[in-house]
Amino acid sequence: MERNRPVLPLAGFTCGRRHQRITGLNLESLNLTGSISPHVGNLSFLRVLNLQNNSFSHEIPPEIGRLHRLQDLLLNNNSLGGEIPSNLSACSQLLQIDLGHNSLVGRIPEELGTLSKLRILVIRYNNLSGSVPYSLRNLSTLEVLSASSNYLTGSITDIFSQLKKLTEIQFADNSLSGMIPSSIFNLSSLIRFSLQLNEIQGTFPSDLGIFSPSLQYFDIASNQFSGTIPVSISNASSLGHLGMQGNSLHGKVPSLANLHKLERFSLTSNNLGSGGLNDLSFICDLTRATNLKHLGINMNNFGGVLPECTANLSSSLARFYVSDNKLVGRLPNGIGNLVKLESLFLSMNQFSGEIPPALGKLQNLYQLDLAINSLSGEIPSSFGNLSRLTKLYLDDNNLQGNIPLSLADCHNLEILSVPRNNLSGIISSKIIGLSSSYIFLDLSRNRFTGPFPQEVGKLINLEYLDISENMFSGEIPSGLGSCIKVEKLHMQGNFFQETIPLSLASLRGIQELNLSRNNLSGKIPEFLESFKLLQSLNLSDNNFEGMVPAKGVFTNATATSVRGNGNLCGGLLEFHLPKCKFKQPKKGGLSLTLKFIISIGCALLGGTFAFTFLYHCCVRRDIKDDSSSGSEKFIRLSYQSLLKATDGFSSSNLIGAGSFGSVYRGSLDQGETTIAVKVLNLVHPGASKSFKAECEALKNIRHRNLVKLPQLVRQMKARGV
Repeated sequence: MERNRPVLPLAGFTCGRRHQRITGLNLESLNLTGSISPHVGNLSFLRVLNLQNNSFSHEIPPEIGRLHRLQDLLLNNNSLGGEIPSNLSACSQLLQIDLGHNSLVGRIPEELGTLSKLRILVIRYNNLSGSVPYSLRNLSTLEVLSASSNYLTGSITDIFSQLKKLTEIQFADNSLSGMIPSSIFNLSSLIRFSLQLNEIQGTFPSDLGIFSPSLQYFDIASNQFSGTIPVSISNASSLGHLGMQGNSLHGKVPSLANLHKLERFSLTSNNLGSGGLNDLSFICDLTRATNLKHLGINMNNFGGVLPECTANLSSSLARFYVSDNKLVGRLPNGIGNLVKLESLFLSMNQFSGEIPPALGKLQNLYQLDLAINSLSGEIPSSFGNLSRLTKLYLDDNNLQGNIPLSLADCHNLEILSVPRNNLSGIISSKIIGLSSSYIFLDLSRNRFTGPFPQEVGKLINLEYLDISENMFSGEIPSGLGSCIKVEKLHMQGNFFQETIPLSLASLRGIQELNLSRNNLSGKIPEFLESFKLLQSLNLSDNNFEGMVPAKGVFTNATATSVRGNGNLCGGLLEFHLPKCKFKQPKKGGLSLTLKFIISIGCALLGGTFAFTFLYHCCVRRDIKDDSSSGSEKFIRLSYQSLLKATDGFSSSNLIGAGSFGSVYRGSLDQGETTIAVKVLNLVHPGASKSFKAECEALKNIRHRNLVKLPQLVRQMKARGV
């Protein structure tokens, strides 16, 4: 009994019922690595080899060519390299080959054209090169031919006339060129047709069999097709994806009324439309496409108005691109009904009137572009409801008033661009400071006034700031120093005053700095010369003074402008500035001003000590004379005793002042002894000589109000001073 038990196959292996040979090897998605063993070629009864979704590398073993019973070869989504083995043609029973998403190189083997039973050939997302083999025309049973995202070149030869069963043709993202074979257009069984991102040329016949009810995906984007869109496109009633952008198509867009399954439709970047009033009549046809999510008609020649039926487009519409046409009139208020919109681009047209407040209903919107139109009125306060908004472009319109405070509720706003309007008023700190998400902020060429908020320092992610050509005043906000990611800072054409704040020294990544045409003053900060990434610096037409720094960007006359500052000196010859009259301080040394202040302070302090020293010199000389005659020694007066006696050299004790110093009244021994203290100004030449002369005179002079200097000293000494 034990000997007759059936052998149970291992997981992933399938064995035949009759002979117990392995017929299937299914090791899909097991994170396997290494090489595919050449011993797999010994599994002569193998019909299915499924190793997809692993990490196998190296080459496909040619031993697979010995598997004459093999029907399904699935090696996709690995890291296989090398060339496709040409001896796969020996596997004459093959029905399916999927080698996609690997790193295969070389040409598509001509020998594959002998696989007369092949239904599916997938070689997409590899590094294959060369042309499409003409031998593939023999694969009369082929249903799927997918070779997208390779490096295939040359023209697509007429291999399709015999491939009547094809349902998918995918050659997208290659370098194919030439005319498209007319036989392709008669493949009425096609479900998916993908040729985008090539260099294919040609026009379309007016009646194309390819546009049949079975067609679901049609994409010829980014090629060189010309002519008009065939009217037979309306027959493709199952079409869900229609991509024709990036060609040279022209003329009128035919009726799209039957395309009610469309989800993505793009005509972007063609020459469609005539600039006439009814160019966008096909928009109303698309209101039947209830699942439409993407509609792109930008970069064409469409004229007229945006029809009111736009409000009836699919409530699923997420992306609507109308920019760069010749559209006029007001924006339909009904756009506010498209509540699923995420991106709305209406720029570069001639729209006029006010911005519909109903746009504030589009709470899923994260990109809104209304730039380069003729819109007027104020920015709607309803924009504050757009809590997901990240990008808002209102450039080049005729908008007035201030930026609404409600915009402060758009906490995710990264780009706010409103240049070249008639906006005015004071910029609120709430607009600037409540969102740290700003990356790009452009308020230039408006009429904003007042100081620019210090709260700009909260914009820690800011990379671009342009507030030029306004009427901002006051000081440059020191908070800018916290915007350490700033690369471009434009503040020219305002009324900023005072000096450049030292906090800007932290802007180490700045590339462009323009502070021209303001009222800035003081010296040009030396930290500017340490900005290694600074490529453009404009400080012209201000009131800067002093020496121009000599390093960094200041060594490039084409990158730096300092003209129109009358009190500057030094710098490059190209700056045309006078030479500085003082020597440039050495790096790390003290400034001239600081040195001068220190020297004056030292001189005054030194003068006081010098007086005390010289006074004792004179006194001690007399003491020496007395000592020789048996006199007693005298105690010296300290500087502290003199300071106390004169009440800190108070001005109330000042008796007189001359060119060599000042004389102060003082009291010793709690007022019992009055003295006179002279403080010399030793900075003045001849002060020491003058003092010695005064000492000699006081020793020899006789007057009832004067006591001879030695006697005075003795009297002071007798009293303990």
